[in-house]
Amino acid sequence: MAGWRVFWVPRDAVRVGVRRQVLVGWEDLPACEAEVGVRAGDPIFLSPEYRVDILLSLYGQSGRFRRYTAETRRNYATDIALLLTFLGNRGRVWTDATPRDLEDYEHWRRFADTNPGRVGGVKWDRELAAFTSLYRWAAANQLITCSPVAMKQVVGRDGEVFTVPVGRAKDARRSNVHWLTPRTWRRWIEIGLCGHTRDGVPEPGWVGRLEDRNVAFVRLLTSSGLRRAEGGSLLTFEVPTRQIDGSRYCRGKVAAMVTRSKRSRTFYVAAEAVGQIEAYVESSRALAVRAAQKRGRYEKLPEIRVVEHVTCGLKPVVRWRDRNGAVGERELDRLTVADRMLLFAEGARGLEPLWLWLNEQGLPLRPHSWEGVFAAANQRCARVLIPPTRMGVDPHQVFAPYATPHSARHSFALYMLVVLNTLMDQKLGLSAEERRDFRQLYGDPWFLVQQLLGHASRETTVERYLTPVADLQLRSMLAGAAEPTAAPMPELDAVFARVARESVGIQDLDDRMQHGSGGAG
Repeated sequence: MAGWRVFWVPRDAVRVGVRRQVLVGWEDLPACEAEVGVRAGDPIFLSPEYRVDILLSLYGQSGRFRRYTAETRRNYATDIALLLTFLGNRGRVWTDATPRDLEDYEHWRRFADTNPGRVGGVKWDRELAAFTSLYRWAAANQLITCSPVAMKQVVGRDGEVFTVPVGRAKDARRSNVHWLTPRTWRRWIEIGLCGHTRDGVPEPGWVGRLEDRNVAFVRLLTSSGLRRAEGGSLLTFEVPTRQIDGSRYCRGKVAAMVTRSKRSRTFYVAAEAVGQIEAYVESSRALAVRAAQKRGRYEKLPEIRVVEHVTCGLKPVVRWRDRNGAVGERELDRLTVADRMLLFAEGARGLEPLWLWLNEQGLPLRPHSWEGVFAAANQRCARVLIPPTRMGVDPHQVFAPYATPHSARHSFALYMLVVLNTLMDQKLGLSAEERRDFRQLYGDPWFLVQQLLGHASRETTVERYLTPVADLQLRSMLAGAAEPTAAPMPELDAVFARVARESVGIQDLDDRMQHGSGGAG
């Protein structure tokens, strides 16, 4: 059945370059759009009858909607389009929706036996947030008399009062958390990304497409705790430099506009991971750039910004010129993901992207594209490691590891908590009284992990990322661990194995990919 669709106004350069060829006689369309307030990145809602809803277009141009991140805008628009289709099948327009309509829609989305694509509580809460935003805007602009989204007031943890939708899911799991121990990550990389067999040797005929790129990216995430968008939007000159003194970790800075909190922060990444990034830059990345230069791909791009200078200091500024010679500048912290994908530099053989991670055509790899890399690696691990006779038989017995970009961040939090406790208890040789004094001066390991992850509150770190070990006595558990000597500290494998046995949700598989007892499921 035909449904509502969402289209997005492209960047100005694309609007001029593409539409002039497609829509003859509409050369002034960008100017007309600008006159009525249409901007690049605005959504256009198209009905099954190919009509544009003017009110929805105004919502897409509102300050409320434009202030959302690009990912939130995309998610909300998709969620709203699904609701529009549901209401249209009932012969209703969205401005006439009633609370009963939303109740019936929730039943269809979450519980109806005839719906093969039912969603869980977290997904429903996100959809409800999208509807709340739309109808609040409509009510504020007197387009409707009242919102069909019923609301209630709740008291927060610190006594503050919030207004939330009544229909929020009671079974919502706030965080889809996956933990993998370090040795499980090593095996996941070997098999999923490097094409090894169960016996640890490369599979005959294996052709790894950009294998060095994929491995370097995963090593970056697992050793730094960066989010997918944070690590996936790095520029070449933002990669930390390895220190001459052989330090175990290198320090870098993630720009404000690519973080969720819109605040820049310092991150630390293992020197080994930085070395793998450098190897990627000098090998497959360089080949992809050279091939793109030979084919003139960069000259055909509708919009680029050639960087001429990046200032130093506390607030670096990027200065560039576009194809027409117009100059521009912006603080490095204020560059969005979309801005970063336009940045190029003049190399010895022509234009080169400053975006670190490239696809096989030598063009920037969008951060969400990493989901496909992880999905392919998970499928390969399952194919290689799950016996055919056990495929789909027992959902509680795990034969192959499963990972996502965000599980790298979860695993980093677990890893750093164990390592920091080890350093405090053993390397520093602290007594109970000395450790209490140390915490008062510098903060305990929970606080340090919170800072590394960039969380605004300790509760997020403890309750969502480190739930399995929140109640463990790490001092006694780590009493027998050896003093760490080098990242990624394989000597702590036994410690992580014990954490996995005593916890729920942590994947731990030994070098032979045998299921550790207890927590791997």
